[in-house]
Amino acid sequence: MRLSAFILANIEPIVQEWENFARTLSTAAPPLNAETLRDHAELMLRTIATDLDTEQSQRQQRDKSRGHGPLQEGTAAQSHAITRLVAGFTIDQVAAEFRSLRASVVSHWMAHIQAGGAFDVQDLIRFNEAIDQALAESIGSYTTAVQASRTIFLGILGHDLRAPLSAILLGADVLLRTDDLGARATKIASKIYASVKRASQIVGDLLDFTRSQLGPGIPVTRTHVDLAPVCTRIVDEARTIYPEATIVFSVTGSAYGLFDGPRLEQVFSNLIGNAVQHGEHRSQVTVHIDGGGDEVMFSVHNTGQPIPAEVLPLIFNPMGRYSTHGAVEQGPHASLGLGLFIAAQIVGGHEGRIDVYSDAESGTRFLVHLPR
Repeated sequence: MRLSAFILANIEPIVQEWENFARTLSTAAPPLNAETLRDHAELMLRTIATDLDTEQSQRQQRDKSRGHGPLQEGTAAQSHAITRLVAGFTIDQVAAEFRSLRASVVSHWMAHIQAGGAFDVQDLIRFNEAIDQALAESIGSYTTAVQASRTIFLGILGHDLRAPLSAILLGADVLLRTDDLGARATKIASKIYASVKRASQIVGDLLDFTRSQLGPGIPVTRTHVDLAPVCTRIVDEARTIYPEATIVFSVTGSAYGLFDGPRLEQVFSNLIGNAVQHGEHRSQVTVHIDGGGDEVMFSVHNTGQPIPAEVLPLIFNPMGRYSTHGAVEQGPHASLGLGLFIAAQIVGGHEGRIDVYSDAESGTRFLVHLPR
């Protein structure tokens, strides 16, 4: 008997073993009933049996064994992953179900062979390939759903935080405009304003990151803008947020061109903030705009611990951070690591690029190229 026919003839005991194993997996959600535990098991087994009966060339078998089989949408394995995710199963538990299914089929098949049944070793090879493909489909579907839910959560979180932060920022601004507030109260209100302003920037980064993950990217709207006063405002703001830092700003040439001013404010703010946070404590941060050519170049330089060479190619990864001591020293001012990713997205929207240079002798320099 071929393995495909054997699976179909013994599908009930195999599915029952699947159910028994799935019942042993503990989750935070309420226990599932027998029907839900079985969910797509029978359909996956029938799909595997059909695959075993399908003619396959040596090249198709080689591609499939390497994980390059034909991609399909809406398979039973993909649907199984989503139902298990909703039921509270971890990805390790989902993978364990497939290991259990493989062991169940192979043990039943070996018992059949030992009892004198005919067999073809090629069937067993193709069965393992089919199980691997189903597992890959299931894991891919699970991780995609988890990533989508996390991204949506970040978007909701950022959106909901904007209103209370705006109210606090407005209140602090009103206090700072009061003439008879007093020196101590003015200092406290100034710290509140600077901290909430920074928190608002972080929330903005979260929303931009969510937009870049769910949509076509961060939108850029160009108008005629002089970047020199735009950058001046950001430098003044950074001096307020980081009063202990020495930030030197200079401009040469014309910084006028077609740019998205508000978006480039984010770029300037993120890069200057990073230079302060990750540079040597109380060292000078140099900010310069060079508008002497066909493009406007914006640079930020600091000294201190260099970015490791192996990290430089991944520096704009949204989940990466190249320095940990900055978060310790800056405390609540430390960012979530989204700033460089968002800066790169905005500069890319201007058809520009960001170069990074970092070593122990020269320090770290971010150089932004912006075509006019």
